[in-house]
Amino acid sequence: MPPVSPFLRTAASYAWRLLVVGAAVYVVFALLGRFHEIAVAVFLGLVVTALLWAPTRRLAAAVPRTIAVALTLLGSALLLLGVLTLVGEAVAGESTTLAREFREGLASIETWLERPPFRLNPEALSDVQSRIGEYLSSHRSTVLSQAVSGAGRLVHVLTVLALAVFCSFFFLHGGDRQWAWFCEQLPETARERVTIAGRAGWRTFTGYTHGIVVVAATNAVLVGLALYFLGVPLAVPLALLEFFAAFIPLIGSPVALAIAAVVALAAKGPV
Repeated sequence: MPPVSPFLRTAASYAWRLLVVGAAVYVVFALLGRFHEIAVAVFLGLVVTALLWAPTRRLAAAVPRTIAVALTLLGSALLLLGVLTLVGEAVAGESTTLAREFREGLASIETWLERPPFRLNPEALSDVQSRIGEYLSSHRSTVLSQAVSGAGRLVHVLTVLALAVFCSFFFLHGGDRQWAWFCEQLPETARERVTIAGRAGWRTFTGYTHGIVVVAATNAVLVGLALYFLGVPLAVPLALLEFFAAFIPLIGSPVALAIAAVVALAAKGPV
């Protein structure tokens, strides 16, 4: 039997290692897929911990750690509720005006499309509106079932948020001690490397989270100022929508900007 070449032996040794790593990654993602609510809740808890770690640590220098964590989470929740209340009041105060301007804006858009250079047939636009109305009336049961399923999804979302707050409380209270305990369970030869890698990973994750907040705040301020000076209604809610949408990678910010553009188009026209 001819001897195996060193290149083939090396390639084979790397191949089976890659297969093992690939199988391990598949198992991890399969488990995350089966328990995705828990995975999302833990991830959100880590995000909250990264955002509130510094103020909690400063507050813990003056009061006990448990009280510091409770005050930080409670203050953040009150701030978020205050922002949502502001958005609700703004929407309720301008909803009638926005609905009127939206109808008038749609009429002006139809008139604009009927003129050069588009020259669309007015009957075609009215036919599209009638077809949409017929579709909604004929698929009313489907729409209602989707609404009911949406209510069920809302319960799942609230459950995930509650679990995320639960995780963030314990991460803020004793996350460093939990990581130290985990490293102590490892073999002595791997403790130092895992500890250094964990600290580097946490610094990177914290920096990324803070960077996303800065980017979201910058986008929200710029969008809010642009909508305010253009006289578009609901400038504050749309700016806050841009802020929260920026946390969704790739598609969040463009979708929020598209919604703001549609509102501006309906309220102020294409020019």
